[in-house]
Amino acid sequence: MTARQVLWPGFFAALLVAWAALWTMGQEARGFAAYGPDFWRALCRAGAADLAYLPLAAMWAVMAAAMMAPTAMPALKTFLDLPPPAGRADAAALFLGGFLSLWGLAAFGFALLQLTLARAGLVAPDGQSLSPALSAALLILAGLYQLSPLKSACLARCRAPLSFFLAHWRPGPAAAYRMGLRLGADCLGCCWALMLLAFWGGMSNLLFMGLATLIMVLEKLPEIGRWITRPLAVLLLMAGLAYAARAIGG
Repeated sequence: MTARQVLWPGFFAALLVAWAALWTMGQEARGFAAYGPDFWRALCRAGAADLAYLPLAAMWAVMAAAMMAPTAMPALKTFLDLPPPAGRADAAALFLGGFLSLWGLAAFGFALLQLTLARAGLVAPDGQSLSPALSAALLILAGLYQLSPLKSACLARCRAPLSFFLAHWRPGPAAAYRMGLRLGADCLGCCWALMLLAFWGGMSNLLFMGLATLIMVLEKLPEIGRWITRPLAVLLLMAGLAYAARAIGG
């Protein structure tokens, strides 16, 4: 059995589970009798409604895994295409684990931000912005960051996974995990501002999260992404200015 036959089914199965969990969060945990509705309410609702930090961080970790794992597919494919013994399924799984671990750590920061905004009365219990000024700030920040040198540098590394592996390759399981962490840091550098737009689009809005995921996936593809980054910046800035005008006039 090849590495692809082992890894890809597991990858897509885990992705399906993560998106199913996101759907469950939006549906108030109906239909998961195996764990009982109270378990899922505690995970998916208590964190936001009761401002419990750890369940909130867990919710962000699930959301980050569902949205960011698809963006790692080109790098994972490149890893598996490397000649043996480099392209082993177990090493590729550790690489992906490192990538997702970095986003899992970032989830604690996102959860803390949501907690702070909620206590300030700027976001609803489900994370939706209640303030036109906050919406404007998030959109303008994301638009400006799209044009920043740091975004360009991180995006360039994410768009060239083979060059990344040539520069950072080390043998062994621990090295595979560390490479995943390093690429995860580059991915975070690309996408953190877009992830913050969850406060604008709604953390329980599966359609918005799906669209955001698609944009982030396409942006990392060299031939497609270069046509997306700057036009997206313009759209975000225009939307942000519209919200700013609403905040000033309101």
